[in-house]
Parts: sequence; structure tokens; C-alpha cells
Amino acid sequence: MTLAIYDTLTREVKPVTSTNGLTTMYCCGPTVYRDAHVGNLRTFVLSDLIRRSIEITGGTVNLIQNITDVGHMSEDVAGEDKMLSEARSKKRDPFEIARTFEARFHKDLEILNVKAAQKYPRASESIDLMLAMISQLISSGFAYVGSDNSVYFDARKFESYGAISGNRLDALKPGHRYEYTDEGGKKFHADWALWKMAGARSEMVWDSPWGRGFPGWHIECSAMSMHFLDDHVDVHVGGIDLRFPHHENERAQSNAISNTEIVNLWIHGEHLLFEGRKMSKSSGNVVLLSDISARNLDPLALRLNFLENRFRSQMDLTWESLETANTTLKRWRKKMAQWGASLETKVDESFLRAIESDLDTPRAIQRIRDVEKSSEISNSDKRAIFNYADQILALNLNHIEETKEISDLQQSLLDARSIARSQKRWDDSDALRTELEATGLEIKDDAKGQQWSWR
Repeated sequence: MTLAIYDTLTREVKPVTSTNGLTTMYCCGPTVYRDAHVGNLRTFVLSDLIRRSIEITGGTVNLIQNITDVGHMSEDVAGEDKMLSEARSKKRDPFEIARTFEARFHKDLEILNVKAAQKYPRASESIDLMLAMISQLISSGFAYVGSDNSVYFDARKFESYGAISGNRLDALKPGHRYEYTDEGGKKFHADWALWKMAGARSEMVWDSPWGRGFPGWHIECSAMSMHFLDDHVDVHVGGIDLRFPHHENERAQSNAISNTEIVNLWIHGEHLLFEGRKMSKSSGNVVLLSDISARNLDPLALRLNFLENRFRSQMDLTWESLETANTTLKRWRKKMAQWGASLETKVDESFLRAIESDLDTPRAIQRIRDVEKSSEISNSDKRAIFNYADQILALNLNHIEETKEISDLQQSLLDARSIARSQKRWDDSDALRTELEATGLEIKDDAKGQQWSWR
């Protein structure tokens, strides 16, 4: 069997390619001026899922993920560089800000069992790569120095521009997001900056053949992906919001240099909503991984939530779904302990077929649920199948939950509440629940009666 995934460029499911068993991957990384929220993390888990799906069948992966520590424009920061805006608000050096959030990004990936990339090149340390590429684009006629001395890519010179997003140059309007507002020096409104003149800006600027300045956003991914992956990317991963203009512009730059398709598969994870709304600072509903831990939920409940949805479908995350996933994790880990201690694995073809069919993780998870409930599969085989599946799911299913004995006081309160419920004294039952939860227990009532667990 072969892993096949939907390609945004061709609009079809295509097999993942490799050379001598090695698949090259590039995943657009974070702009490290703030913590990655759970929507960002969904993309990084998608990249990890692809990598693990390749490795479980014997392939190897060379994954590169950039760190954007130069900053770029966004609708979130009107007219300002993200890094400099954050540094100014915190009264700190911008690179100090960048290193702080870069470290926190790596910690979040570790908590979610996302395997580390082979390299995390920083934009600020790759300026020479970008300058060399910009020079090539100018000499080949794909870029020009504008009347404002900034360097721009000539979008009309790249014939297949718009193939990823479906946008046509003649239909694009000026001033789309993520682009600079002071670009009067370009010839055509859809052209974009490769190198911006520093102007009054004094921080995070570098010397170049065209004057002191800083790189545009899109050039960094072209330069780093081509340099570190030898001019060919088998799998390029990013969030759907990067499809245009970032990936459209990146493809144009890279292909203009090589005169061929640099990327074989463009893979995009869809938007993540929270409680039915797009996450944004203005809405006050941005959720971080630390917010999940603060509710005494296993952070891997978030990973399970992601896996229960198709990555190229929009997903609505809720606290209720996280609670449910947390309960499922606890149950599976308890079952694993009951099924033995063996670390042996057993290939499950149904599970693998689901994964290799365009990453159909909901079907793969359903297969695991069927294995759990099956009366025809022995406990030892169940454990071996779960061990196998967890190489991709990465949910720490072998983790043994810490067991704590409840105190005499807690037991007496539980007994009193059980009696109150049997006598339908609901006010007393609710009051006792409050007392119990204050001691660190979580109380749930179901058809079997009163259930408790540690919060």
C-alpha cells in the first residue's frame, strides 16, 4: 500500500513520493512573536501525522521547518512588523522576544508528541540564502528593482500564477492581506516585495546589493526549502490560510529559479474554529495548549480531537469535545494496562488502509474502537494492535495513569452523596458534589451510578 494525500495544486489525491526511500518535507513554521494557538498546532500535528505514516512502513523523512523571526505584515498588526510591534509593546529586544517564543513553540510540539524536524532554520540566519535567490530572480528577468529601490517579483512573468489558489492575476485587487502598504514602487499591484528598503526602520535590517533593508515574507520559505532540501520537496505542508498569497508566491519564486515544479504535493490543513467561531485576539477566544493543561486535561486530548476529524475539513473544537477525548484517553490507557505489558506490535491492515487513504483518521480511530470492543480479538492482540496504531496516533497509550488513594473524608462524602442520590435529595447531592470537587475529585453521574476520578 502507498500513502496518498490530496494535493491542493492538482485537486486530486496523489501518492507521496520518495527517492531511495527518503521523502523530503517542508512545513511552514511559526512567526515567533507570540505563542502558537491550537489552530496553528493542528497544522504541525498534520505534518507529524504524515511523517509517522511514512515511517511506519519503513520510509524515512527529512523534515525542514522554518522559524520566522524576521516578522511580516498581517491584518493583525496594521502597517507594522509583527516582531517589532511585540518588542516595542514589551520594551524588549526583538530577537529576545523571538527566542522566548521559539523555545515555547518547541515545548508545545514536545508535549503533543510531534517529532522534531531535522532542522529549524531561522529566517534571520538565512539572509544570505535569500539575497542570493533574489539576485538570481533579477538576473533571470523574474524580479526588478522598483522606483522606491525595493525589489519586487514580477507576477506577470510567471505564467501559471494562481494554480494553487485559483486566483487570476487580472482579478486580484490591490492591498490583499499580508502585503506591505507602502509599495508604490512596483509596476503591477499583484507584484510582491522580495526585499524592502529599511527607510526609517533601524532594527532587524541587513545590508544588501540594493541597500539596507529586510526580506519580504515569501522569499524566506523558497530560499530555505530549496537550500536544505536540494531543490526538491516531496511534501509541503501548511495551513489553508497560507495557500494564498504565501504558497502561491513561494511556488512562483521557486519554480522561476528551477524552471520546474519544486514541490510534488501541496498539503493544507483546514481552519480550526473554537466553539463555533474563528479564533482571534479581537474575539477573545484564542486557546493555547497551556489553557488545556490549566483545565487538568491531558494535552494529548487535543491531538486525539484533531485525529477524530479529517485534516482538510474545517473543524470546530469545543471544551466538551476535549473533555470527551480526555475520558477516552483514560479509558484506553486503563484497557492497555488490563491487556498486559507487552510492547509487541501487530500490523492492522484496516487501520493502515484508512491512514493511507488520504489520511482518513476518523476511520482509523473507529477501527481502534472496534478492536477495543471486539469479542473475537484476544486481549494480547488488542494490545499489540493498539501498540502498532500508537506509532502513528502518538497518544501515549502505554502511559500508566498515576493512581492515588482517596482519603477517609472523601470516601465518607462519596458515601453520603450516594445515599442522597438514592433518596432523591438533589440539593444535598449537589452540595456534596461541590465539597468533593474542592478536594480534587471530578464527579460524574451515569447509568451505572456515581463515578469519580482525580481532576
